[in-house]
Amino acid sequence: MPMPHAPSHTTERLDHDYDGIRRAARLLQQGGLVAFGTETVYGLGGLATSPHTVERIFQAKGRPSSNPLICHFATADAAFAEIDETAPLYEMARSLAKAFWPGPLTLILPRHAESRICPAATAGLKTLAIRVPKGRAVEELLQHVGQPIAAPSANRSGRVSPSQASHVLEELDGRIDAVLDTGPCAVGIESTVLDLTGTQPILRRPGGITLEALEGLCGPINVADHMSAHSQPNAPGQAASHYAPSLPVRLNATHLSPGEAFLTFGDYIAEGAAPALNVNLSLEGNVEEAAHRLFAALRQIDRSAARHNLTAIAVAPLPHDGLGRALQDRLKRAAAPRPA
Repeated sequence: MPMPHAPSHTTERLDHDYDGIRRAARLLQQGGLVAFGTETVYGLGGLATSPHTVERIFQAKGRPSSNPLICHFATADAAFAEIDETAPLYEMARSLAKAFWPGPLTLILPRHAESRICPAATAGLKTLAIRVPKGRAVEELLQHVGQPIAAPSANRSGRVSPSQASHVLEELDGRIDAVLDTGPCAVGIESTVLDLTGTQPILRRPGGITLEALEGLCGPINVADHMSAHSQPNAPGQAASHYAPSLPVRLNATHLSPGEAFLTFGDYIAEGAAPALNVNLSLEGNVEEAAHRLFAALRQIDRSAARHNLTAIAVAPLPHDGLGRALQDRLKRAAAPRPA
């Protein structure tokens, strides 16, 4: 029986056991919207071949239809079946997939003329963002579904990404059909997005696979600048303002003002007023731990805003290389001017 057109009044919370995964797969096959955990963040999944289902994804998130979606596949062969084999960097893409899939890497390539992915999922572009996610539950889920699944992050558009099932329900309860609770996400920030549509690879979004690791396999990579607030994205995750908590964010803070929460790292101490709330991403200065905790920490501060009379979030200086590049990217977008 097909799913109803409108979001259900109750969002099911499914365990990541056999029955829960099979239930989630059936809902997806029927055109439902199911959030599920990957190694990066929770994605809001729906059939990438169904214009109606893709429209429901955009509606549930409040996401502009001009912002393309990442399509998730059970295997690399299934993903590359949707890609134009004559693309100049096709063989590079295959090598990257062999090295990093399943894993937090999204590749953008020219789509095949006979691709099954509906144009709405690609925002009408002639390119396609593909990835094979990592994690027992999501891998089993995609195998059971047997079709491409479009899945942006499972949150309202522009807000902090969800790294736990409870984060999904905070914003989408009643707007989607189910969430498959796979526990906290291992990486905690979104996938790296690498554009291979031309003759030179371009890093569109840093993420769980570092630039250094990618360059070790495919050589020099151009790094794209942030797009402006009024530009149309040519890849997922490009909005100038994104990953934003309700409080304003101030970066590279060396001095604290009254009422500011302090998002810090390692043993860094800022001058000035005592923090109204202190949240450390990693006491040991571990970038992987900081990435894993980032979105949960931003949500924690947001929930504490009224209790601590918070006015802003001050963020300590963070590393710029390796996974630190992805942390910097998320926080720069969180701190960017927000659209009306």
